[in-house]
Amino acid sequence: MTRADRRILLVLHPRRPEAAALAGAVVTRLTSAGVDVVLDPSDAEHLGNPLPDGAVASDAAMLADGCELVLVLGGDGTILRGAELSRGSGVPLLGINLGHVGFLAESEKDESHETIERILERDYQVEDRMTLDVCATVDGRPLTSTWALNEATVEKAARERMLELTAEIDGRPLSTWGCDGVVISTPTGSTAYAFSAGGPIVWPNLDAILLVPISAHALFSRPVVVGPDSRLAVDVVPHNEGHGVLWCDGRRAIDLPPGARIEVRRSGEPVRLARLGSQPFTDRLVEKFALPVGGWRGAARARTVGEA
Repeated sequence: MTRADRRILLVLHPRRPEAAALAGAVVTRLTSAGVDVVLDPSDAEHLGNPLPDGAVASDAAMLADGCELVLVLGGDGTILRGAELSRGSGVPLLGINLGHVGFLAESEKDESHETIERILERDYQVEDRMTLDVCATVDGRPLTSTWALNEATVEKAARERMLELTAEIDGRPLSTWGCDGVVISTPTGSTAYAFSAGGPIVWPNLDAILLVPISAHALFSRPVVVGPDSRLAVDVVPHNEGHGVLWCDGRRAIDLPPGARIEVRRSGEPVRLARLGSQPFTDRLVEKFALPVGGWRGAARARTVGEA
C-alpha cells in the first residue's frame, strides 16, 4: 500500500501543550506507517517547522475531503470543531480526550497508542449522529442559516434582563416564558448544555429533539421531548427590551433583535462518529458523570488501594 492510499485529517486543541506533544508522536507514527496527515495551518504551527515527511498543512475549504478519518486531540469543544470540518464529507470523526469530561471522545490520552494502532488497522465502527438545521429570521429577512450537533440555544444578551420567548412546536404555540433562554438539543447534546439546564438524558440511538427552558419564570416550564420530524420555533417577543443571542454548539453566535424567529428541525446531514468498541451508553454515563474525577472506576481503584 502506498502513502497516497491513506490520509487522515488531524485536529488539535490550540492551547494545550499536551495536544502538541501528543500530535507530534501521532504524526510520526501515522506517517511511518504510510498514512498522509493533513492539518489546518493554525494546527500545523503547533508542530513546528518543518513538518514531518508525509504531513502537510492545507487551507482547503473542505479539509476532510479524501480523508478516511478526522482524528481530534482535545476535549469536547475541539471535537465540535472537528465536526465542523467533517460534516458533509462523509468522513467519520474520532476523538482522543485531553479535556475534562470529553463525552464525545472515544478514548483517553493514556490509551492513545492503542487507539492509533487500531486506526491503522481500520479497527473501528461508524455511527451517524443526527444534527439540527437552524434558521433565524426577523420580519421575514434571513439572519443566518446554520446547524448544530449538540444544541442551538437562544440566550439573553444582558445579564440584568430576562428574555421573553414564545416556543412553538409543529406550528402550534406551546408557552411564553420570561427566562434566561431555551436549549433545543439533539440526543447527542442531551448530556451537554441541555443536561446542565435540567433536561433529560436521551440515549443517542433514539431519534428525538429536546426543548429545555433555562431558568424560566413560569408555571409550565418543563423540558419537552418531541419526535425527530417535529418542527420547533422560538420567537423573541417583539416588545422585549433586551436582545438575545443564538448560539450553535457554543461556537457560532449571532445577535437576535426583538421580533427574531428561530426555526429548528432535523437535518438530513448527520455527523459520523468512529467507535472503537461496543461500550454500553450507561457505562459512559457513569464513567463521565458519577464522580468529578475518575468516575466510579477511579473510586473503586482508590478503595482497593486503600484497603490493601
